[in-house]
Amino acid sequence: MQSRIKSLDLLRGVIMVLMAIDHTRVYAGVPAGGPDAALFFTRWVTHFCVSGFVFFAGTGIFLYGQKINDPRKLSRYLLSRGLLLMLLELTLIRFCWTFNLDFSAFILFGVIWMLGCCMVLMAALTRLSVKALAIAGLVIVVGQQAFHFVPEAFPKGWQESVAHFWNFFYPTNMGNSETLSVLYVIIPWIGVMMVGYAFGRLMLKPAAERNKYCYWIGGAAILLFLVIGSIMAYQAPPGDNLPFLFRLLSQRKYPASPLFLLMTLGPLILSIPLAERAKGWLATVFTIFGRVPLFYYLLHIPLIHILALGVNKIRLGQFHQDWYGFAPFFTQQKEGLRWGLPLLYLVFLIAEIILYFFCRWYARYKAAHPEKSWLKYI
Repeated sequence: MQSRIKSLDLLRGVIMVLMAIDHTRVYAGVPAGGPDAALFFTRWVTHFCVSGFVFFAGTGIFLYGQKINDPRKLSRYLLSRGLLLMLLELTLIRFCWTFNLDFSAFILFGVIWMLGCCMVLMAALTRLSVKALAIAGLVIVVGQQAFHFVPEAFPKGWQESVAHFWNFFYPTNMGNSETLSVLYVIIPWIGVMMVGYAFGRLMLKPAAERNKYCYWIGGAAILLFLVIGSIMAYQAPPGDNLPFLFRLLSQRKYPASPLFLLMTLGPLILSIPLAERAKGWLATVFTIFGRVPLFYYLLHIPLIHILALGVNKIRLGQFHQDWYGFAPFFTQQKEGLRWGLPLLYLVFLIAEIILYFFCRWYARYKAAHPEKSWLKYI
């Protein structure tokens, strides 16, 4: 039986921790970046999360397929787990964000929804060759802008209706809804998962050869980003007074541009050999988080939400749950009510300590009970 690859677990854990910084930020009412360096990098460093989440999910699918060696079983697993993730996003996760059972006013299609959709698609796509998936995935990522015009290919009377559906795949200028917010569209992320799936084949090579591929691929991605990104950053429109470095790093995330993906996936791939050699207590903490990523995700949102209510009670004398009745990133607080970054990081650290003990227990329980097939879903 194939053993777990330490570097993937560790990097998944790092991704989960960075994600918690961003989710603490939104409950703190702090804007997503700005001209201040501390604020800018508090947001920027979290950009690695979704890229790594989706890419390594694809890698994990490939490795799991090699482990079970049964394409039909793999497809059934991806279909059932994908549907479960989509259901969780629209029910439990939505409630944990808001503590609000009124589903008629606002529904968010976030990262877990997108991951679920991509897994459902991968249930069919894994029947293709690894080479075909790699090429198709890269084409989707690079040529993603073409998908913006899909509704326009239909007769005018149909375009609005088609756009309502197509906005789940790629943003258009039509068919937008006031109550449905699609934060993460399927394109280009399905392409990223397909490329991550193909990358899984490299992870099975001998360590020295695998490391060489990681250095070359990661280094090439970083170099390509620096060259193309620098050219575009120098061509900033009039009135853009941000420093050059900020312009370079401010790549489009919604939907993720090719430069955004080069910026985030390059360093992650380059760091795989380093993560494989990492030792010490911090590496252990990250590895534990990375072994139970969905359990961590389901736990961290309500935990941060509860901690935010506690902070409000201490600071302002009231819980102010009304601030979080809808997705908190749509209710940025006024300057005087926002948390400072020291408080934000303190709450984040408290959350991580609590999460560590829960995740350590669950990781041990999961490892001790391989006969419980449902555990592989969470």
